[in-house]
Amino acid sequence: MSRVAKNPVVIPAKVEVALTASSIDVSGPLGKISHFLTSDITVTREGDSLQVAATSDSQQSRAMSGTMRALVANMVHGVSQGFVRKLTLVGVGYKAQAQGTALNLDLGYSHPISHKMPAGITVETPTQTEIVIKGVDKQVVGQVAAQIRSYRKPEPYKGKGVRYSDEVVIIKETKKK
Repeated sequence: MSRVAKNPVVIPAKVEVALTASSIDVSGPLGKISHFLTSDITVTREGDSLQVAATSDSQQSRAMSGTMRALVANMVHGVSQGFVRKLTLVGVGYKAQAQGTALNLDLGYSHPISHKMPAGITVETPTQTEIVIKGVDKQVVGQVAAQIRSYRKPEPYKGKGVRYSDEVVIIKETKKK
């Protein structure tokens, strides 16, 4: 049984929440997000907090209540503070450059890679080997970071590739004669 849904989601001062029967709209200083609500859960507003509850005692309804509470909490956090994901490039000659809504990557292939950013996502390159992805929606920020990482995943022998800044790559020992 989900205990996550029992905790209320606190709404900060600058965040506006609009509830309808089938959707929730959250807007704040950084942007606006809306999400569809299933019939398995109900979201109610109590003062400056939101409470998510299951409509029935079925396993599906209880599971969705915890999931929806986490999604609503991520929506509130995203429009008030935003989400950031950092990537680092490890390898000789690997570099990244942000140009508007595109990220140009040189990852050791015979051709450069240009990755277009979806709407609502900004990308920065403080140095040639660092990529900072910012956005309001946690799912989209994580998906863009995963797509960029998939161009050249870290390999286990030298550790070269695109990795998350907090990722630890375990280096294998090479074969000895």
